[in-house]
Amino acid sequence: MVDTPIVTMDQLQVGLYVYLDLKWFDHPFPFSHFKIKSEDQITTIRGLGLKSVRFNPHLSDANVHLSGVPAAQALAEPAPANPVPVVTEPSPEMQAKRAMMAQMQLRRDTAARIEKAFVTTANTIRDIEKNLYSHPTETLGQASQLVKQIADSILTSPELAIQVMGDKLGGEELYFHSLNVTMLAMMMARDLKLPVEVVGPLGVGALLHDIGRKEVPDKILLKTEPLTTAERSFFELHPSYGVEIAKRMHLAPAALAIIGEHHELFDGTGYPAKLKGTAISLLARIVVVANHYDELCNPKLLTDALTPHEALSMMFAKLRAKFDPNILGAFIRCLGVYPPGTIVQLSNGFIGMVSTVNTARPMKPIVVVYDAEVPPDEAIILDMDTQADLNIGKAIRPSQLPREVYNYLSPRKRVSYYFDGTAARPKTGKP
Repeated sequence: MVDTPIVTMDQLQVGLYVYLDLKWFDHPFPFSHFKIKSEDQITTIRGLGLKSVRFNPHLSDANVHLSGVPAAQALAEPAPANPVPVVTEPSPEMQAKRAMMAQMQLRRDTAARIEKAFVTTANTIRDIEKNLYSHPTETLGQASQLVKQIADSILTSPELAIQVMGDKLGGEELYFHSLNVTMLAMMMARDLKLPVEVVGPLGVGALLHDIGRKEVPDKILLKTEPLTTAERSFFELHPSYGVEIAKRMHLAPAALAIIGEHHELFDGTGYPAKLKGTAISLLARIVVVANHYDELCNPKLLTDALTPHEALSMMFAKLRAKFDPNILGAFIRCLGVYPPGTIVQLSNGFIGMVSTVNTARPMKPIVVVYDAEVPPDEAIILDMDTQADLNIGKAIRPSQLPREVYNYLSPRKRVSYYFDGTAARPKTGKP
């Protein structure tokens, strides 16, 4: 910003949009450019050792008056290249910033741990699906144990953080769908406060909901062009095939219902039996919502994929009649209006990606923020719950991003979720 005007420290005032020409970790503010909101912020800026700061007249309040200096006039004296702080001891604000940075590193460590657990779980699902025919009894035991582990973590944690996974997690996309549907179904079960005795059958049914696809030829499953009428009819039998396989495994009746009904829709337009409303079992209605959402986000052709925000918006605005309204409401409560993986513009103009949603505060997610001055591997991870005056303004399609912003945020081509139920979200102090 060569032509950006500057002001001296005595000209700072509330309403001025300023740029701090310091490294992000050398000042106590969440962002390096922002609109001044209080006299306390002015005092803090004056304590940074800068002689002047750049400002943006277009983003400043209209009533800002710079003591007769025209807003477009740049003052002569630039900010020093290496400013010397006025104080030697860290201010309370700087201590809060350092605590924020420590929490950001903790979140990076947590994300790495969760992604490792996610891949391990996906590999377990791969083994389960491969052994369905050869070792049905052992496979059911393995599936039940996995579901119990997930259920215990999800149902007993004080808060549940749902986190989007990276793309490069081992190439097990085939098994990610089963895991996504299971995760999302269990998440809704928690929100709906379902009895603990039904959570096990829900998890097993969700995990194995697509086992009938084993009876469908690959040339149909992998076909990217529209299916013929005959191919569509064959494909729509896979829930029935799945029930037959599940019976041989001696699954519980509730799990059988999920497998047979996971494509039935509340308005009666689903398949294979065109069941309607409460004729579809409750647990199946939960899986229907999770399954439909994941198929919108992760279709066979990635060019057809909707962003998480678009998928949720479509289900609520255009497809609402197809889902049990109570369950769809629970789903939206859990993921928030901006699910993990959504690219958003914040109310201060910054661009970021929602990385984690806490189900207790879904409208205040954790966002990875784009800032060209901060290296991507040290990106600002902003807990919106600690920013009282900051909100999400709107969702943005990844294709609308400038290339440098896209590469920095790395939006997920495939959207997968996992959970962190180990502890409540850490607080970073007052903004």
